Amino acid sequence: MNMNIPATVFKAECLKLIDDVARTGQSVVITKHGKPVALLAPIPAQSQSLFGYMKHTFKIQGEVVAPIEEAWSAKSGDEDHLYTNPRKMRRKSTASTLVAMKRLRSDSSRFR
Repeated sequence: MNMNIPATVFKAECLKLIDDVARTGQSVVITKHGKPVALLAPIPAQSQSLFGYMKHTFKIQGEVVAPIEEAWSAKSGDEDHLYTNPRKMRRKSTASTLVAMKRLRSDSSRFR
């Protein structure tokens, strides 16, 4: 159950109210002219440690340690195109953009 307190009372008894909220766990609604404007609420309790918080949330199925028969892409070279020089790629795209702009200018000059 929330307790409603006018802002003037809250101002006078702020530290006492903070201690009461921490001790009881009940929220306090602060009002001005009868309208709620703020809420003083306790911080929810947190677990002591994050270590092990996901225990029993999934199940391992099958063999996870044995090697697989699939070839690594680092050895086979399947993904070499992903590691090209980005500067060269940028120059190509800039050059193609310039060519496209020249075409647009030449096409628009026909309609003048």
